[in-house]
Amino acid sequence: MSATTSGDAGAVPAVTDAAACALPGAAPTVPGRIWVGPTQQERFGLLRRAKSIAIVGASNNPARASYFVATYLLSSTAYDVYLVNPRETEILGQPVYASVSDLPVVPDIVDVFRRHDDLPGVAQEAIEAGAQTLWLQLGSWNEDAAAIAESAGLSVVMDRCIKIEHARFHGGLHLAGFDTGVISSRRQLRAR
Repeated sequence: MSATTSGDAGAVPAVTDAAACALPGAAPTVPGRIWVGPTQQERFGLLRRAKSIAIVGASNNPARASYFVATYLLSSTAYDVYLVNPRETEILGQPVYASVSDLPVVPDIVDVFRRHDDLPGVAQEAIEAGAQTLWLQLGSWNEDAAAIAESAGLSVVMDRCIKIEHARFHGGLHLAGFDTGVISSRRQLRAR
């Protein structure tokens, strides 16, 4: 296949066969990314088997994604949710722990909201705590952290929001990213 759709100066780059035929959830297409994460079905299995989630980098700021995710997990799921932040003592009426090792339980999933450079250290902390899954939130990608966790037998999910994934798998995700509480295939009538 040629690199452009026509020979003129305003030519539009052609779509390669690989890009045109790529399946959702296939290997990442971002340059420099070689790690391939779990499939949709595997992510569903991770969420289904989990009983507890530790949110590392939990924030008391309602504008932060970690606050929004914690609110959702506490109010809309049956998970035991533990919040981790060494600078807080309470968030959303829940006690906050200084580190994953300070939790009263071994979390099944360690959901991470931390800077890129902190991720390998959090992966090691998840291993030491005995967690089963390291989950790096939407926008977080660190192949070193993934390699550390996977070498110790942990499952790894990167660049995915646990709230979005949970809501999507349970039929409650609205296009705007929140739960409408309504599941229907019925079309709405519009006024003309």
